[in-house]
Amino acid sequence: MASDLQKRKSAIVFRAMDANDDGYLERADFEALTERWAGIRDGDGTRLRELVMNWWDTLRSASDENRDDRVTFDELLSVVDNLGTMLDLVVATAESMFEAVDEDGDGEISAPEYGRLIRAWTGADTPTDAVFARLDLDGDGHISKGEFARHWVEFWAGDDEDAPGTHVFGEV
Repeated sequence: MASDLQKRKSAIVFRAMDANDDGYLERADFEALTERWAGIRDGDGTRLRELVMNWWDTLRSASDENRDDRVTFDELLSVVDNLGTMLDLVVATAESMFEAVDEDGDGEISAPEYGRLIRAWTGADTPTDAVFARLDLDGDGHISKGEFARHWVEFWAGDDEDAPGTHVFGEV
């Protein structure tokens, strides 16, 4: 059973993703996320759309228990309960998301790139400097692919309130 912390973390993502606030995650919610995100960043959003929609396909496949093409919060939590045994899937998703966030393809996520990620998720300008500093483990001003993967696993499969990755989508 998901811990209280895992439920709180998952609820943050679920609420941000549920674009029409109907209590379900659906393909349209992921399409809305890609539109928000593409509208915030410069350049062609084709690859971003592909990555985010692949994430939807993975989420739907793993958690849509009744196959109605909608994911409830409880269905999402049932997957979160088992993520510790599916770390390869979590890491694969992290790598895909890293590619989406790393807009310039330099192999690192800068503070502005991270800020656009959070703005896309939340739909609001949210201060990200403190969280970014926590995620930048070596203090070099960037989040490496390894750091990001570690944080992604901590967020989705971890249960440590003090772990930097707990805050990958902002303060919990």
